[in-house]
Amino acid sequence: MNLTSLSERILTRVPARFAGSLFGGARRIPRVRRLLESEYAEMLESAPVERPAGNHPTFDRIPENPVDVDEILGTIASLAEVETPDWREGRASGAVYHGGDEHIDFLNQVYALHSQSNPLHIDLWPSGMKFEAEIVAMTASMLGAATTPDEIVGTVTSGGTESIIMAMKAYRDRSGKRRPEMVIPESAHVAFDKAAHYFGYKQIRIPVGDDYRADVDAMARAVGRNTVVVAGSAPGYPHGVIDPIPQLSDMARERRVGFHTDACLGGFLLPWAAQLGYDVPDSDFRLPGVTSMSADTHKYGYAAKGTSVVLYRGRELRHHQYFVAADWPGGLYYSPTMAGSRPGALLATAWAALAATGQTGYLDATRRILETGSYVRQGIEAIEGLRILGDPMWVIAFGSDDANIYEVMARMAQRGWSLSGLHRPPAVHIALTLRHTEPGVAETFLSDLAEAVHEAKATGSRPQTGSAPMYGMAATFPARRAVGDLLRRFIDKLYEVRPGS
Repeated sequence: MNLTSLSERILTRVPARFAGSLFGGARRIPRVRRLLESEYAEMLESAPVERPAGNHPTFDRIPENPVDVDEILGTIASLAEVETPDWREGRASGAVYHGGDEHIDFLNQVYALHSQSNPLHIDLWPSGMKFEAEIVAMTASMLGAATTPDEIVGTVTSGGTESIIMAMKAYRDRSGKRRPEMVIPESAHVAFDKAAHYFGYKQIRIPVGDDYRADVDAMARAVGRNTVVVAGSAPGYPHGVIDPIPQLSDMARERRVGFHTDACLGGFLLPWAAQLGYDVPDSDFRLPGVTSMSADTHKYGYAAKGTSVVLYRGRELRHHQYFVAADWPGGLYYSPTMAGSRPGALLATAWAALAATGQTGYLDATRRILETGSYVRQGIEAIEGLRILGDPMWVIAFGSDDANIYEVMARMAQRGWSLSGLHRPPAVHIALTLRHTEPGVAETFLSDLAEAVHEAKATGSRPQTGSAPMYGMAATFPARRAVGDLLRRFIDKLYEVRPGS
């Protein structure tokens, strides 16, 4: 019997907290440690790390002589040629949110024109100032800035994670507390965990309700004298459901603490959904309790990877995001975000994407995605053995009581589908994009999914294909530190240089 099987048997007899302590201590026993290492190696051998196909030049040091530029371009082109079909055909959850040839060519032209620009040097590239200020203004306008007398301000960051991290830094620094606390639902993005780790927060995660939405009353009870910020998601990454942002933000306002809406996924979709007549609750600055937001331009804003926007109700809170140094021998230094130098070309592409798409473009894209979301949801519900989690619109999570859901995910991977595995409860989700609205894509997904479920049922409850065993262990193994060890080894594997890859 392997350790995963043993842990499952123990969990049926011992509470998870005690089982975790038991396994955590057992890791120090040499025999147990060797067994763990053996299982790590077995799981990592089948883990989803696909090296580039073909015989490509490999460098583990700078080549002695320059490589011919045509050879380099040929290598890069051949790699792209192999990697493009799956996402272009809509077989990825999220990842590529637009993907149209004309749109990509347009953004590439914009990037090339600004490939050398760096907004750190505003004297050389004042255009970066224009692009960033207008990206922030356009995003703020979309998210309710015109409905409030307060000034809505912000910055552009490298992605949703940095937007959330920057907001949490601002709340910590404004509070002046030595051990600030954040209160968030357990479904909140892991970027809040990063922020807590980096900035010394005590993080209080509250279980979600049966509908996978934040429990307002439970979160209210968790707010204490050291709480500086409460957060909710619109929607949450795992289950695609929208937290009760109006109630959560009112609760935070009554307690005089900040409230952050994580709209990295929904910021560039929900405002247009409301205009199309969908019943979506307010989640932005139309609500007086919302004091900051994050919204990703590189997702449903259709900009190039990686840009996002973090917004604040008023300049005072944004000031706490900044870093300034007035007495450095190198001169006066300031940095609005984590990075010093930033790629001005990405600011240009984000500005260009927003301008080129326009309100009518976002409305049309949102309509197509939500109509496809409804079709896919109904199709999943019709597959015997699957169940939808919560009440999603376009990020659709599903689990199964009849088949191992990670085996289903692995069987879908064999068919070229890149889906996202979830825990607590075990599930899989697909984040629908414009790629999935293309003719035949949703129909193919549902057909392949039905076949994958049928095959998974035949294998029994034990995950055995591809990444399924690793996900199964992560979902059931009570010693979370051991799971962390496995993930660290997985990351190590990503950095291995292998000939021909």
